[in-house]
Amino acid sequence: MKDILSISGSTRAQSSNAQLLEAIPPLFPDYRFNRYTDLAKLPLFQAELDKHPWPKEVLQWRTAVANTDALIIATPAYLFNLPAVLKNGLEWLSTSGELQQKPILAITLTPHPPRGEKAMQSLLWSLQALEARVVGQLPLYLSEMEDGALGAEIKEMLREAIQLL
Repeated sequence: MKDILSISGSTRAQSSNAQLLEAIPPLFPDYRFNRYTDLAKLPLFQAELDKHPWPKEVLQWRTAVANTDALIIATPAYLFNLPAVLKNGLEWLSTSGELQQKPILAITLTPHPPRGEKAMQSLLWSLQALEARVVGQLPLYLSEMEDGALGAEIKEMLREAIQLL
């Protein structure tokens, strides 16, 4: 059984991105999904903190990423970019290598096109710098959802993309 770690770039428990990630597991009963919800607990990345003894939150984050087969990252766009909390989490992986060649599905979920395009590019650049293996990118829009629910077209796109993980 494949283990997939899902991460929302929003820290709000009921954000659209969190709801999207919660809607995915029922579509894939043959996968084991785990949500990482502690990005906001990570200290601000500083090179001088990136050494032994590492903060326990950093060790927990790195372990969660290391011990999964693949990741799904779903993020909103803040000021045409990634939310700072997500970028900070990725920075904590820059020297430890947990994302090297790890399969990742990158998703932006924003209100409507073209919002999210620059955030997706920023996410892809960060993942490239971390040598992750991005197997798919999905720009999704709330305007395409059916009363906040995943429509048939979005479910099909997710099925296709997650099969690549």
